[in-house]
Amino acid sequence: MRTDSVLGVIPARLGSERLPRKPLRILAGRPLIEWVWRRVSTFPVLDACVIATDAEEIAEACRAFGADVVMTSVAHGSGTERVAEVARAPQWAGYEILVNVQGDEPFVLAEHVEAAVSEVRAGRAVGTVATPVRTRAEWCDPAIVKVVRRTDGTALYFSRAPIPFRRDGEPSVEDLASSCLRHIGVYAYTRTALFRWVTLPPAELEDIERLEQLRPLAAGMAIGVAVAGEAPPGVDTPDDLSRAERQLRETMAHGLSPIAE
Repeated sequence: MRTDSVLGVIPARLGSERLPRKPLRILAGRPLIEWVWRRVSTFPVLDACVIATDAEEIAEACRAFGADVVMTSVAHGSGTERVAEVARAPQWAGYEILVNVQGDEPFVLAEHVEAAVSEVRAGRAVGTVATPVRTRAEWCDPAIVKVVRRTDGTALYFSRAPIPFRRDGEPSVEDLASSCLRHIGVYAYTRTALFRWVTLPPAELEDIERLEQLRPLAAGMAIGVAVAGEAPPGVDTPDDLSRAERQLRETMAHGLSPIAE
C-alpha cells in the first residue's frame, strides 16, 4: 500500500430532522445511500471506500448492494467522529489520508474529492472544497455554508451568514462569483489531523454556528480550501428528494449512467 493511500468514508445515520430515515429513502428504485456509494466508489483518487453507520438497518441495506460497511457508535455527534472510529479499526489502519463524503450527496463530483485530497497532499492538515456563490438568494440562505479564505488559500472563517459582508450596498452577481464562496461538505484529513480534530473540546463558535469545522479552525488547524467548479446540490429536504428523483430518472431515460462523470 502507498504511504499516501486514501480511504473514502461515507457516514450514514437514520436520524435527520428535515428528512427522517434519509439514507434509506428510495430514489429511482434504489436507496439514497446506494446512489452515493455507487458514485463515490468509482472515484480514482480513492483506494477504498466504506460506509460507516450506527444502524443495523442501514448496514443490511448496504451489504445487499455489495458495500463494505463498518458499524460505529451511536454516540457520535458528527460525521468526522464516525470517520475517526473507522480509521482506528485495524483493517483500515494503513490508510494515511481519510476522506469524509456525506451520505446525502448522490451527485458528488470526483473533481471535488480530488481537490480536497490535493490540499492534504500539498501539506495541509485538512482539505476541503468551495465553489463560487451564484445568486444573492444562495448567499443569504443560512442552510448554505459560506467560507472566506486567507491569502494562502486556507480557511479564515466558515459561516451560515452572508460573508464577506459588503458594507457599501448589495453585491452584484459578478461580485458574488468573484469573492463569495459556498462550502462543499467534503473533507480530507491526514490521520494525525483527524485524530486531533476529534479530541479537541467543542468550540464556542462551533456551537453558535452549528458548524463542526469551526472546532479545528478555532484551535489553529490549517484547513486548505480548494476552489472548484459548480457543485450539484445534495438531499436535505423532501423537495430535494423529489428533485434528485427527477434528475436521476431523466438521466436514465436518455440512456446515460447516473454514476458516470
